[in-house]
Amino acid sequence: MSLICIAGGRVVDPAGKRDEVGDVWIDNGRIVAPPDGNPAHERIDASGCVVMAGAIDIHTHVVGANVAAARLLLPERYSDVETPPEEWTGAPFDLKTTGALYAHMGFTMVVEPAVAPVDAVATHAELELIPYVDRAALSVVGNDDVFLGLLRDKASADTISDYVGWLLSSSRAIGAKTINPGGVAALKENVRTFELDDTIPEYGVSSRQISAAMRQALTKLGVPHPLHLHTHNLGLPGSVDTAVATIEAAEGEPTHLAHLQFYAYGTEGAFGMSSGAVKLAELLSKHKNVTADVGQVMFGPTCTISSDTLTQFNSRKWATPKKWSVRDGDANGSGMVPFHYKSGNKIAALQWAIGMELFLAIDDPGQVYMTTDHPNGGPFTAYPDLIAQLMDRSVRQSVIDRLPKEAMEVSALGQMGREYSLSEIAVMTRQAPARLLGLADRGHLMPGGVADVAVYRESADKAQMFRRAEYVVKNGNFIVRKGALLAPRYGRTLSVAPNYDKAIIPHVGEAYDRRWGVAAETFTVPETLMRDSSPFEEVACLS
Repeated sequence: MSLICIAGGRVVDPAGKRDEVGDVWIDNGRIVAPPDGNPAHERIDASGCVVMAGAIDIHTHVVGANVAAARLLLPERYSDVETPPEEWTGAPFDLKTTGALYAHMGFTMVVEPAVAPVDAVATHAELELIPYVDRAALSVVGNDDVFLGLLRDKASADTISDYVGWLLSSSRAIGAKTINPGGVAALKENVRTFELDDTIPEYGVSSRQISAAMRQALTKLGVPHPLHLHTHNLGLPGSVDTAVATIEAAEGEPTHLAHLQFYAYGTEGAFGMSSGAVKLAELLSKHKNVTADVGQVMFGPTCTISSDTLTQFNSRKWATPKKWSVRDGDANGSGMVPFHYKSGNKIAALQWAIGMELFLAIDDPGQVYMTTDHPNGGPFTAYPDLIAQLMDRSVRQSVIDRLPKEAMEVSALGQMGREYSLSEIAVMTRQAPARLLGLADRGHLMPGGVADVAVYRESADKAQMFRRAEYVVKNGNFIVRKGALLAPRYGRTLSVAPNYDKAIIPHVGEAYDRRWGVAAETFTVPETLMRDSSPFEEVACLS
Protein backbone atom coordinates (compact mmCIF):
# COMPACT_ATOMS: atom_id res chain seq x y z
CA MET A 1 0.00 0.00 0.00
CA SER A 2 1.09 3.58 -0.57
CA LEU A 3 2.07 6.05 2.13
CA ILE A 4 -0.84 8.48 2.57
CA CYS A 5 -0.90 11.82 4.34
CA ILE A 6 -4.19 13.50 5.24
CA ALA A 7 -2.77 16.96 5.64
CA GLY A 8 -3.77 20.19 7.30
CA GLY A 9 -7.11 19.19 8.76
CA ARG A 10 -8.42 19.80 12.27
CA VAL A 11 -7.59 16.48 13.91
CA VAL A 12 -10.11 15.67 16.65
CA ASP A 13 -8.87 12.59 18.47
CA PRO A 14 -9.64 12.59 22.21
CA ALA A 15 -7.83 9.28 22.78
CA GLY A 16 -4.63 10.84 21.47
CA LYS A 17 -5.37 14.17 23.19
CA ARG A 18 -5.42 15.98 19.87
CA ASP A 19 -7.67 18.85 18.81
CA GLU A 20 -5.41 20.73 16.49
CA VAL A 21 -4.61 21.42 12.88
CA GLY A 22 -2.23 18.72 11.77
CA ASP A 23 -1.59 15.64 9.68
CA VAL A 24 -2.61 11.98 9.86
CA TRP A 25 -0.26 9.46 8.23
CA ILE A 26 -1.31 6.02 6.96
CA ASP A 27 0.86 3.13 5.83
CA ASN A 28 -0.04 -0.49 5.16
CA GLY A 29 -3.50 -0.15 6.65
CA ARG A 30 -2.34 1.42 9.92
CA ILE A 31 -1.92 4.87 11.39
CA VAL A 32 1.79 5.68 11.62
CA ALA A 33 3.94 8.43 13.06
CA PRO A 34 5.13 11.09 10.59
CA PRO A 35 7.94 9.40 8.66
CA ASP A 36 11.37 11.04 8.64
CA GLY A 37 12.02 12.43 5.21
CA ASN A 38 9.77 10.02 3.32
CA PRO A 39 7.36 11.85 1.03
CA ALA A 40 3.75 10.74 0.88
CA HIS A 41 2.73 8.79 -2.18
CA GLU A 42 -0.63 10.53 -1.90
CA ARG A 43 -1.34 13.77 -0.07
CA ILE A 44 -4.96 14.69 0.70
CA ASP A 45 -5.56 18.38 1.35
CA ALA A 46 -7.85 18.39 4.41
CA SER A 47 -7.70 22.11 5.10
CA GLY A 48 -11.10 23.34 6.26
CA CYS A 49 -12.02 19.78 7.31
CA VAL A 50 -12.38 17.86 10.57
CA VAL A 51 -10.50 14.57 10.75
CA MET A 52 -11.74 11.84 13.10
CA ALA A 53 -11.41 8.09 13.50
CA GLY A 54 -14.11 6.05 11.76
CA ALA A 55 -17.34 5.92 13.73
CA ILE A 56 -18.71 2.75 15.38
CA ASP A 57 -22.40 1.95 15.85
CA ILE A 58 -22.65 -0.48 18.77
CA HIS A 59 -26.39 -1.23 18.50
CA THR A 60 -28.11 -1.38 15.11
CA HIS A 61 -30.48 -4.07 13.83
CA VAL A 62 -29.33 -4.55 10.24
CA VAL A 63 -29.43 -8.32 9.60
CA GLY A 64 -31.10 -11.50 10.80
CA ALA A 65 -34.47 -13.18 10.81
CA ASN A 66 -36.21 -10.28 12.54
CA VAL A 67 -35.00 -7.72 9.99
CA ALA A 68 -35.96 -9.97 7.09
CA ALA A 69 -39.42 -10.49 8.60
CA ALA A 70 -39.86 -6.71 8.90
CA ARG A 71 -39.16 -6.34 5.17
CA LEU A 72 -41.79 -8.99 4.45
CA LEU A 73 -44.26 -7.30 6.78
CA LEU A 74 -43.96 -3.98 4.91
CA PRO A 75 -43.61 -4.87 1.20
CA GLU A 76 -45.31 -1.62 0.23
CA ARG A 77 -42.52 0.32 1.96
CA TYR A 78 -39.52 -1.81 1.14
CA SER A 79 -37.23 -1.01 -1.77
CA ASP A 80 -34.07 -2.86 -2.79
CA VAL A 81 -32.51 0.30 -4.19
CA GLU A 82 -30.86 3.05 -2.19
CA THR A 83 -33.48 5.21 -0.50
CA PRO A 84 -32.51 8.83 0.23
CA PRO A 85 -32.24 9.21 4.02
CA GLU A 86 -34.88 11.95 4.06
CA GLU A 87 -37.33 9.57 2.40
CA TRP A 88 -37.05 6.80 5.00
CA THR A 89 -40.20 4.69 4.76
CA GLY A 90 -39.79 2.58 7.86
CA ALA A 91 -38.86 -0.71 6.18
CA PRO A 92 -35.27 -1.92 6.76
CA PHE A 93 -32.68 -1.11 4.11
CA ASP A 94 -31.18 -3.86 1.99
CA LEU A 95 -27.62 -4.93 2.85
CA LYS A 96 -25.79 -3.02 0.11
CA THR A 97 -27.64 0.18 0.94
CA THR A 98 -26.94 -0.28 4.65
CA GLY A 99 -23.19 -0.36 4.06
CA ALA A 100 -23.30 2.53 1.60
CA LEU A 101 -25.25 4.83 3.90
CA TYR A 102 -23.00 4.09 6.86
CA ALA A 103 -19.89 4.71 4.77
CA HIS A 104 -21.22 8.06 3.54
CA MET A 105 -21.57 9.17 7.19
CA GLY A 106 -18.03 8.10 8.10
CA PHE A 107 -18.90 4.89 9.94
CA THR A 108 -16.47 2.00 9.60
CA MET A 109 -17.97 -0.60 11.96
CA VAL A 110 -21.47 -1.72 12.97
CA VAL A 111 -22.69 -4.18 15.62
CA GLU A 112 -25.84 -6.26 15.12
CA PRO A 113 -27.01 -6.59 18.75
CA ALA A 114 -29.40 -9.56 18.69
CA VAL A 115 -28.41 -12.79 16.97
CA ALA A 116 -30.26 -15.92 18.06
CA PRO A 117 -27.65 -18.71 18.23
CA VAL A 118 -29.88 -21.01 16.16
CA ASP A 119 -29.89 -18.34 13.40
CA ALA A 120 -26.19 -17.47 13.65
CA VAL A 121 -25.05 -19.15 10.42
CA ALA A 122 -27.62 -17.36 8.26
CA THR A 123 -27.10 -14.07 10.10
CA HIS A 124 -23.32 -14.13 9.59
CA ALA A 125 -23.85 -14.89 5.92
CA GLU A 126 -25.89 -11.68 5.72
CA LEU A 127 -23.33 -9.69 7.71
CA GLU A 128 -20.67 -10.69 5.21
CA LEU A 129 -22.75 -9.10 2.43
CA ILE A 130 -22.70 -5.62 4.00
CA PRO A 131 -20.00 -3.69 2.13
CA TYR A 132 -17.55 -1.01 3.30
CA VAL A 133 -17.72 -1.61 7.07
CA ASP A 134 -16.43 -4.12 9.58
CA ARG A 135 -19.15 -5.74 11.63
CA ALA A 136 -19.81 -7.80 14.75
CA ALA A 137 -22.73 -9.50 16.45
CA LEU A 138 -24.03 -10.07 19.97
CA SER A 139 -25.37 -13.52 20.71
CA VAL A 140 -28.69 -13.69 22.56
CA VAL A 141 -28.57 -15.87 25.68
CA GLY A 142 -30.54 -15.95 28.93
CA ASN A 143 -33.97 -17.23 27.94
CA ASP A 144 -32.84 -20.48 26.32
CA ASP A 145 -33.57 -23.90 27.77
CA VAL A 146 -29.95 -24.94 28.26
CA PHE A 147 -28.99 -21.81 30.22
CA LEU A 148 -32.17 -21.77 32.32
CA GLY A 149 -31.86 -25.50 32.94
CA LEU A 150 -28.34 -25.03 34.29
CA LEU A 151 -29.57 -22.34 36.67
CA ARG A 152 -32.55 -24.43 37.75
CA ASP A 153 -30.30 -27.41 38.45
CA LYS A 154 -27.88 -25.21 40.39
CA ALA A 155 -24.95 -25.89 38.09
CA SER A 156 -21.63 -24.41 39.14
CA ALA A 157 -20.54 -20.97 37.98
CA ASP A 158 -17.76 -22.65 35.99
CA THR A 159 -20.25 -24.87 34.14
CA ILE A 160 -22.44 -21.90 33.28
CA SER A 161 -19.45 -19.89 32.02
CA ASP A 162 -18.35 -22.89 29.94
CA TYR A 163 -21.77 -22.96 28.27
CA VAL A 164 -21.67 -19.22 27.55
CA GLY A 165 -18.12 -19.61 26.23
CA TRP A 166 -19.18 -22.40 23.89
CA LEU A 167 -22.18 -20.40 22.68
CA LEU A 168 -20.13 -17.25 21.94
CA SER A 169 -17.47 -19.29 20.14
CA SER A 170 -19.89 -21.37 18.08
CA SER A 171 -21.94 -18.32 17.05
CA ARG A 172 -18.81 -16.18 16.51
CA ALA A 173 -20.12 -13.28 18.59
CA ILE A 174 -18.22 -10.36 20.08
CA GLY A 175 -20.35 -10.46 23.23
CA ALA A 176 -23.63 -11.53 24.78
CA LYS A 177 -27.00 -9.85 25.03
CA THR A 178 -29.80 -10.78 27.39
CA ILE A 179 -33.28 -9.60 26.42
CA ASN A 180 -36.03 -9.21 29.03
CA PRO A 181 -34.34 -11.92 31.13
CA GLY A 182 -36.92 -14.47 32.19
CA GLY A 183 -39.81 -12.46 30.80
CA VAL A 184 -39.60 -13.93 27.33
CA ALA A 185 -39.40 -17.46 28.71
CA ALA A 186 -42.34 -16.76 31.03
CA LEU A 187 -44.46 -15.53 28.08
CA LYS A 188 -44.45 -19.11 26.80
CA GLU A 189 -46.32 -20.02 29.99
CA ASN A 190 -48.94 -17.30 29.43
CA VAL A 191 -47.30 -14.72 31.74
CA ARG A 192 -47.95 -11.12 30.59
CA THR A 193 -45.79 -9.08 33.02
CA PHE A 194 -42.42 -9.86 34.54
CA GLU A 195 -40.30 -7.98 37.09
CA LEU A 196 -36.77 -8.28 38.47
CA ASP A 197 -37.60 -10.82 41.17
CA ASP A 198 -40.43 -12.68 39.46
CA THR A 199 -39.62 -16.30 38.60
CA ILE A 200 -40.24 -18.34 35.46
CA PRO A 201 -42.83 -20.96 36.42
CA GLU A 202 -41.11 -23.90 34.73
CA TYR A 203 -37.61 -23.08 35.99
CA GLY A 204 -38.08 -21.18 39.27
CA VAL A 205 -35.40 -18.71 38.17
CA SER A 206 -35.64 -14.93 38.48
CA SER A 207 -34.46 -12.14 36.21
CA ARG A 208 -32.01 -11.01 38.87
CA GLN A 209 -30.43 -14.48 38.93
CA ILE A 210 -30.19 -14.64 35.14
CA SER A 211 -28.42 -11.29 34.80
CA ALA A 212 -26.06 -12.00 37.70
CA ALA A 213 -25.10 -15.38 36.23
CA MET A 214 -24.47 -13.81 32.83
CA ARG A 215 -22.26 -11.06 34.28
CA GLN A 216 -20.28 -13.62 36.25
CA ALA A 217 -19.84 -15.87 33.20
CA LEU A 218 -18.60 -13.05 30.96
CA THR A 219 -16.15 -11.91 33.65
CA LYS A 220 -14.80 -15.46 34.05
CA LEU A 221 -14.38 -15.75 30.28
CA GLY A 222 -12.67 -12.36 30.00
CA VAL A 223 -15.07 -11.12 27.31
CA PRO A 224 -14.28 -7.38 26.97
CA HIS A 225 -17.84 -6.25 26.20
CA PRO A 226 -19.93 -6.37 29.39
CA LEU A 227 -23.38 -7.91 29.51
CA HIS A 228 -25.53 -6.06 26.97
CA LEU A 229 -28.84 -5.91 28.81
CA HIS A 230 -32.34 -5.19 27.52
CA THR A 231 -34.32 -5.15 30.74
CA HIS A 232 -38.04 -5.29 31.61
CA ASN A 233 -40.99 -2.96 30.99
CA LEU A 234 -39.60 -1.37 27.85
CA GLY A 235 -41.61 1.68 26.79
CA LEU A 236 -44.01 1.69 29.75
CA PRO A 237 -44.74 4.59 32.11
CA GLY A 238 -42.90 3.81 35.33
CA SER A 239 -40.07 1.99 33.54
CA VAL A 240 -37.61 4.38 35.19
CA ASP A 241 -38.09 2.39 38.41
CA THR A 242 -37.17 -0.78 36.51
CA ALA A 243 -34.00 0.88 35.20
CA VAL A 244 -33.04 2.10 38.68
CA ALA A 245 -33.54 -1.38 40.14
CA THR A 246 -31.53 -2.93 37.29
CA ILE A 247 -28.60 -0.55 37.79
CA GLU A 248 -28.54 -1.20 41.53
CA ALA A 249 -28.84 -4.96 40.98
CA ALA A 250 -25.59 -4.92 38.98
CA GLU A 251 -23.80 -4.35 42.32
CA GLY A 252 -20.84 -2.62 40.72
CA GLU A 253 -20.28 -5.22 37.99
CA PRO A 254 -19.84 -3.99 34.39
CA THR A 255 -23.19 -3.75 32.60
CA HIS A 256 -24.32 -2.07 29.41
CA LEU A 257 -27.97 -0.99 29.26
CA ALA A 258 -29.45 -1.02 25.77
CA HIS A 259 -31.68 1.83 24.49
CA LEU A 260 -32.00 3.55 27.90
CA GLN A 261 -34.48 6.11 26.58
CA PHE A 262 -37.18 3.43 26.53
CA TYR A 263 -36.65 2.92 30.29
CA ALA A 264 -36.64 6.58 31.33
CA TYR A 265 -40.40 7.07 31.70
CA GLY A 266 -42.03 8.31 34.89
CA THR A 267 -45.75 8.41 35.67
CA GLU A 268 -46.30 12.08 36.54
CA GLY A 269 -48.18 14.67 34.50
CA ALA A 270 -51.61 15.15 33.01
CA PHE A 271 -51.34 12.14 30.67
CA GLY A 272 -49.66 9.75 33.09
CA MET A 273 -46.16 9.91 31.64
CA SER A 274 -43.14 12.05 32.42
CA SER A 275 -39.37 12.12 32.05
CA GLY A 276 -37.14 10.20 34.42
CA ALA A 277 -34.00 11.00 32.43
CA VAL A 278 -32.37 13.33 34.96
CA LYS A 279 -32.91 10.76 37.71
CA LEU A 280 -31.18 8.11 35.62
CA ALA A 281 -28.35 10.46 34.65
CA GLU A 282 -27.66 11.22 38.31
CA LEU A 283 -27.65 7.50 39.09
CA LEU A 284 -25.24 6.72 36.25
CA SER A 285 -22.84 9.37 37.56
CA LYS A 286 -22.61 7.29 40.75
CA HIS A 287 -22.38 3.94 38.95
CA LYS A 288 -19.46 4.17 36.54
CA ASN A 289 -19.70 0.42 36.02
CA VAL A 290 -22.82 1.04 33.91
CA THR A 291 -22.80 2.34 30.35
CA ALA A 292 -25.82 2.91 28.14
CA ASP A 293 -26.82 3.62 24.58
CA VAL A 294 -29.79 5.95 24.24
CA GLY A 295 -32.10 4.56 21.55
CA GLN A 296 -33.10 8.07 20.52
CA VAL A 297 -36.55 8.51 18.99
CA MET A 298 -36.54 10.50 15.74
CA PHE A 299 -39.82 11.53 14.13
CA GLY A 300 -41.18 9.58 11.19
CA PRO A 301 -42.33 6.08 10.22
CA THR A 302 -40.42 2.99 11.29
CA CYS A 303 -40.86 -0.65 12.20
CA THR A 304 -40.00 -1.80 15.70
CA ILE A 305 -37.95 -4.99 15.68
CA SER A 306 -37.28 -6.89 18.87
CA SER A 307 -36.71 -10.33 20.33
CA ASP A 308 -38.55 -9.08 23.43
CA THR A 309 -41.67 -10.98 22.43
CA LEU A 310 -43.47 -10.09 25.67
CA THR A 311 -43.17 -6.35 24.94
CA GLN A 312 -43.94 -6.72 21.23
CA PHE A 313 -47.04 -8.79 21.96
CA ASN A 314 -48.29 -6.14 24.37
CA SER A 315 -47.48 -3.35 21.85
CA ARG A 316 -49.35 -4.81 18.90
CA LYS A 317 -52.40 -2.60 19.58
CA TRP A 318 -50.38 0.49 18.51
CA ALA A 319 -49.28 -0.92 15.16
CA THR A 320 -49.30 1.66 12.34
CA PRO A 321 -50.38 0.36 9.85
CA LYS A 322 -52.55 -2.20 11.62
CA LYS A 323 -50.50 -5.32 11.08
CA TRP A 324 -47.87 -7.04 13.18
CA SER A 325 -45.97 -10.28 13.60
CA VAL A 326 -44.87 -12.05 16.78
CA ARG A 327 -43.08 -15.39 16.48
CA ASP A 328 -42.51 -17.69 19.41
CA GLY A 329 -39.34 -19.72 19.01
CA ASP A 330 -36.38 -21.08 20.87
CA ALA A 331 -35.19 -18.68 23.53
CA ASN A 332 -36.49 -15.26 22.47
CA GLY A 333 -38.40 -15.56 19.19
CA SER A 334 -39.16 -12.25 17.47
CA GLY A 335 -41.70 -9.48 17.10
CA MET A 336 -42.24 -6.83 14.41
CA VAL A 337 -44.66 -3.95 14.97
CA PRO A 338 -44.69 -1.00 12.52
CA PHE A 339 -44.96 2.41 14.16
CA HIS A 340 -44.99 6.12 13.34
CA TYR A 341 -43.45 8.71 15.69
CA LYS A 342 -45.36 11.92 14.98
CA SER A 343 -44.08 15.24 16.29
CA GLY A 344 -47.65 16.32 17.07
CA ASN A 345 -48.20 13.32 19.33
CA LYS A 346 -47.42 14.15 22.96
CA ILE A 347 -46.10 10.66 23.75
CA ALA A 348 -43.70 10.62 20.78
CA ALA A 349 -42.67 14.21 21.54
CA LEU A 350 -41.83 13.28 25.12
CA GLN A 351 -39.87 10.24 23.97
CA TRP A 352 -37.73 12.47 21.74
CA ALA A 353 -37.23 14.93 24.62
CA ILE A 354 -36.27 12.16 27.07
CA GLY A 355 -33.55 10.88 24.76
CA MET A 356 -32.17 14.40 24.41
CA GLU A 357 -32.20 14.80 28.20
CA LEU A 358 -30.17 11.62 28.66
CA PHE A 359 -27.51 12.80 26.23
CA LEU A 360 -27.32 16.22 27.85
CA ALA A 361 -27.63 15.21 31.52
CA ILE A 362 -25.08 12.37 31.51
CA ASP A 363 -21.85 14.28 32.07
CA ASP A 364 -19.40 11.72 30.70
CA PRO A 365 -19.75 11.20 26.91
CA GLY A 366 -17.82 7.96 27.39
CA GLN A 367 -20.71 6.54 29.40
CA VAL A 368 -23.47 7.22 26.85
CA TYR A 369 -23.60 6.09 23.21
CA MET A 370 -25.34 7.47 20.15
CA THR A 371 -27.95 5.02 18.86
CA THR A 372 -31.51 5.12 17.63
CA ASP A 373 -31.77 1.38 18.26
CA HIS A 374 -32.21 1.27 14.47
CA PRO A 375 -34.92 0.96 13.36
CA ASN A 376 -36.85 0.98 16.66
CA GLY A 377 -36.43 4.66 17.51
CA GLY A 378 -35.78 5.68 13.92
CA PRO A 379 -33.22 5.03 11.17
CA PHE A 380 -29.47 5.25 11.67
CA THR A 381 -29.50 7.79 8.83
CA ALA A 382 -30.90 10.28 11.38
CA TYR A 383 -27.54 10.42 13.20
CA PRO A 384 -26.43 13.66 11.47
CA ASP A 385 -29.62 15.40 12.60
CA LEU A 386 -29.16 14.00 16.09
CA ILE A 387 -25.59 15.32 16.22
CA ALA A 388 -26.81 18.76 15.13
CA GLN A 389 -29.44 18.76 17.89
CA LEU A 390 -26.79 17.89 20.47
CA MET A 391 -24.22 20.43 19.26
CA ASP A 392 -26.54 23.40 18.68
CA ARG A 393 -29.14 24.50 21.21
CA SER A 394 -30.93 26.60 18.59
CA VAL A 395 -31.44 23.53 16.39
CA ARG A 396 -32.84 21.70 19.39
CA GLN A 397 -35.11 24.62 20.23
CA SER A 398 -36.51 24.70 16.70
CA VAL A 399 -37.75 21.14 17.30
CA ILE A 400 -39.11 21.96 20.76
CA ASP A 401 -41.09 24.91 19.36
CA ARG A 402 -43.27 22.65 17.23
CA LEU A 403 -43.98 20.01 19.90
CA PRO A 404 -47.07 19.76 22.14
CA LYS A 405 -46.68 21.89 25.27
CA GLU A 406 -48.05 19.07 27.44
CA ALA A 407 -44.97 16.99 26.59
CA MET A 408 -42.49 19.74 27.39
CA GLU A 409 -44.18 20.43 30.74
CA VAL A 410 -43.07 17.03 32.04
CA SER A 411 -39.55 17.30 30.59
CA ALA A 412 -36.51 19.28 31.74
CA LEU A 413 -35.15 19.63 28.21
CA GLY A 414 -36.14 23.29 27.79
CA GLN A 415 -33.85 24.27 30.65
CA MET A 416 -30.81 22.42 29.34
CA GLY A 417 -28.30 24.65 27.61
CA ARG A 418 -25.45 22.19 27.11
CA GLU A 419 -23.97 21.90 23.63
CA TYR A 420 -21.72 18.99 22.70
CA SER A 421 -18.25 19.77 21.36
CA LEU A 422 -16.65 17.96 18.44
CA SER A 423 -14.37 16.23 20.92
CA GLU A 424 -17.35 14.92 22.90
CA ILE A 425 -18.97 13.67 19.68
CA ALA A 426 -15.72 11.84 18.89
CA VAL A 427 -15.65 10.24 22.35
CA MET A 428 -19.27 9.10 22.11
CA THR A 429 -19.10 7.73 18.57
CA ARG A 430 -15.48 6.59 18.27
CA GLN A 431 -13.30 6.26 21.35
CA ALA A 432 -15.86 4.94 23.84
CA PRO A 433 -17.51 2.33 21.56
CA ALA A 434 -14.10 0.90 20.64
CA ARG A 435 -13.14 0.69 24.30
CA LEU A 436 -16.46 -0.95 25.23
CA LEU A 437 -15.90 -3.65 22.59
CA GLY A 438 -12.31 -4.27 23.61
CA LEU A 439 -10.85 -2.88 20.37
CA ALA A 440 -7.61 -1.22 21.41
CA ASP A 441 -6.60 -0.47 17.81
CA ARG A 442 -9.79 1.36 16.80
CA GLY A 443 -11.63 4.51 17.72
CA HIS A 444 -8.48 6.65 17.63
CA LEU A 445 -5.83 8.10 15.29
CA MET A 446 -2.70 7.16 17.24
CA PRO A 447 0.18 5.24 15.63
CA GLY A 448 -0.57 1.52 15.48
CA GLY A 449 -4.30 1.99 15.14
CA VAL A 450 -6.29 0.57 12.25
CA ALA A 451 -6.46 3.20 9.52
CA ASP A 452 -10.20 3.88 9.73
CA VAL A 453 -10.50 7.62 9.14
CA ALA A 454 -13.38 10.00 8.39
CA VAL A 455 -12.84 13.51 6.99
CA TYR A 456 -15.72 16.00 7.14
CA ARG A 457 -15.94 19.43 5.53
CA GLU A 458 -16.35 21.73 8.55
CA SER A 459 -19.64 23.62 8.56
CA ALA A 460 -21.92 25.49 10.94
CA ASP A 461 -24.65 23.14 9.70
CA LYS A 462 -23.59 20.05 11.60
CA ALA A 463 -26.30 17.84 10.06
CA GLN A 464 -24.99 18.63 6.59
CA MET A 465 -21.41 18.18 7.77
CA PHE A 466 -21.91 14.69 9.19
CA ARG A 467 -24.34 13.45 6.53
CA ARG A 468 -21.73 13.20 3.79
CA ALA A 469 -18.06 12.74 4.62
CA GLU A 470 -15.54 14.25 2.24
CA TYR A 471 -13.21 11.26 2.55
CA VAL A 472 -13.47 7.94 4.35
CA VAL A 473 -10.59 5.50 4.68
CA LYS A 474 -11.21 1.88 5.73
CA ASN A 475 -8.19 -0.26 6.61
CA GLY A 476 -6.01 2.16 4.68
CA ASN A 477 -8.18 2.12 1.53
CA PHE A 478 -10.41 4.95 0.37
CA ILE A 479 -14.08 4.04 0.28
CA VAL A 480 -15.30 7.65 -0.08
CA ARG A 481 -13.33 10.20 -2.08
CA LYS A 482 -14.42 13.83 -2.56
CA GLY A 483 -17.86 12.91 -1.26
CA ALA A 484 -18.38 10.07 -3.75
CA LEU A 485 -18.69 6.43 -2.74
CA LEU A 486 -16.17 4.16 -4.43
CA ALA A 487 -16.54 0.52 -5.48
CA PRO A 488 -17.56 -1.77 -2.63
CA ARG A 489 -14.90 -3.26 -0.40
CA TYR A 490 -15.76 -5.83 2.22
CA GLY A 491 -14.57 -5.74 5.80
CA ARG A 492 -14.25 -8.40 8.44
CA THR A 493 -16.40 -9.75 11.25
CA LEU A 494 -14.92 -9.34 14.72
CA SER A 495 -15.60 -12.02 17.34
CA VAL A 496 -14.22 -13.44 20.57
CA ALA A 497 -12.99 -16.99 21.13
CA PRO A 498 -12.93 -17.40 24.93
CA ASN A 499 -11.32 -20.39 26.60
CA TYR A 500 -13.81 -22.80 28.12
CA ASP A 501 -13.88 -26.41 29.25
CA LYS A 502 -14.83 -28.52 26.21
CA ALA A 503 -16.49 -31.01 28.56
CA ILE A 504 -19.63 -28.85 28.24
CA ILE A 505 -20.05 -29.87 24.59
CA PRO A 506 -21.58 -33.33 25.21
CA HIS A 507 -24.09 -31.75 27.62
CA VAL A 508 -25.08 -29.17 25.00
CA GLY A 509 -25.25 -31.85 22.33
CA GLU A 510 -27.57 -33.99 24.43
CA ALA A 511 -29.83 -31.00 25.12
CA TYR A 512 -30.00 -30.04 21.43
CA ASP A 513 -30.68 -33.62 20.37
CA ARG A 514 -33.47 -33.90 22.92
CA ARG A 515 -35.05 -30.58 21.94
CA TRP A 516 -34.63 -30.60 18.14
CA GLY A 517 -33.22 -33.96 17.18
CA VAL A 518 -30.16 -32.35 15.57
CA ALA A 519 -26.53 -31.99 16.58
CA ALA A 520 -25.31 -28.78 18.21
CA GLU A 521 -22.77 -28.46 15.38
CA THR A 522 -25.69 -27.67 13.08
CA PHE A 523 -25.71 -24.15 14.50
CA THR A 524 -21.93 -23.61 14.58
CA VAL A 525 -20.71 -20.85 12.28
CA PRO A 526 -17.87 -22.17 10.08
CA GLU A 527 -14.65 -20.29 9.38
CA THR A 528 -15.60 -19.87 5.73
CA LEU A 529 -19.07 -18.75 4.77
CA MET A 530 -19.40 -17.03 1.42
CA ARG A 531 -16.96 -14.53 -0.03
CA ASP A 532 -13.84 -14.35 2.10
CA SER A 533 -11.76 -17.40 2.87
CA SER A 534 -11.30 -16.02 6.38
CA PRO A 535 -13.85 -13.30 7.10
CA PHE A 536 -13.37 -13.37 10.88
CA GLU A 537 -10.95 -11.45 13.09
CA GLU A 538 -10.47 -12.50 16.70
CA VAL A 539 -10.80 -9.95 19.49
CA ALA A 540 -8.57 -10.85 22.42
CA CYS A 541 -10.23 -11.73 25.69
CA LEU A 542 -8.96 -10.22 28.93
CA SER A 543 -6.47 -12.29 30.88
